[in-house]
Amino acid sequence: RVFGRNAAAVSAALRGAMAQLPVDINPRPPRRNSFEVSLVKEDGSTVELWSGIGKGPPRKLKFPQPETVVEALKSNFT
Repeated sequence: RVFGRNAAAVSAALRGAMAQLPVDINPRPPRRNSFEVSLVKEDGSTVELWSGIGKGPPRKLKFPQPETVVEALKSNFT
């Protein structure tokens, strides 16, 4: 549940920052106990915006603040 709750918060923040941006949650089966956010560009390349792999304990370090992901997204569009 905590992964879903954090995914929903990040999705809402990304949609709020760029309304035209499609957001998919887990288009492929996710890695166990991981939380990552990636941007798939129009050319098919992937940019990792945030990864919780290797972070924690405590567990809360595995999840980003939504604003952090939005800033990473914006820096990839400038």
